[in-house]
Amino acid sequence: MSEKASLKPARSKESTAHVLLVTVLLCLICSVLVTTAAVVLRPMQEYNKALDRKKNILRAAGLLEEGKDIDELFKQIELKVVDLDTGKYIEHINAEEYDLNQALKDPQSSSPVRARVDIARIGRREKYGRIGLVEKDGQIESIILPIRGAGLYSTLHGFIALDRDGTTVRGLSFHEQGETPGLGGEIENSRWLAKWSGKRIYDNDGAVRIDVIKGAVPAGKPEAVHQIDGISGATLTSRGVSNLVRFWFSDAGYKTLLTRIAKPAD
Repeated sequence: MSEKASLKPARSKESTAHVLLVTVLLCLICSVLVTTAAVVLRPMQEYNKALDRKKNILRAAGLLEEGKDIDELFKQIELKVVDLDTGKYIEHINAEEYDLNQALKDPQSSSPVRARVDIARIGRREKYGRIGLVEKDGQIESIILPIRGAGLYSTLHGFIALDRDGTTVRGLSFHEQGETPGLGGEIENSRWLAKWSGKRIYDNDGAVRIDVIKGAVPAGKPEAVHQIDGISGATLTSRGVSNLVRFWFSDAGYKTLLTRIAKPAD
């Protein structure tokens, strides 16, 4: 056997080792770059997420003005932490720092929702909630409440704003959802959201009557004030929105709070 032939296996091994070494080093470098980018960009991502949340709160309350600074506009809203069972404000918790996700992981700060009550399919409900108030001359003008619940493919997160009477809807917005674009995703369509304005959550006896129906709301009927047009081709998403709103305005949600702070309409 020639010397040239005897060197082939050794060179083959060296080549394989070289490729593996380069691959490992490349993976390490990429990992470091990705991790560094994630750490560096996280504060900006969190800020943008918080800014988008503020924007949706302002939109629901009818306070969003295009071209105006979001943080400046948000100064009109006072954040409060409230005990959902008693409807009383919790002053010892900083509303700016309240973390809903953390609360839902803590058995001391949240609890399972009974299946027969959980029409929104949220699984667990927080003990304390963060709400927003808009006041004028020391009087509540509007109440902004976070809502969430299951759609067809995702959990829908949004805000609903009420007049001081605690039943008339000023506006609704969704800031997080994963429904089908063009179908269930139309819950973010401004034309559909506008249909909520002026609708009433409760009837005169205090029962939750708000409902997203299938098809168009019939004009001229007394129940029309509690009904919103369903989204064409998105029956299950529409039902999910209806269920989550009805849940959050029941005794399991904000009804106790609204009974305590709402004032009759002028």
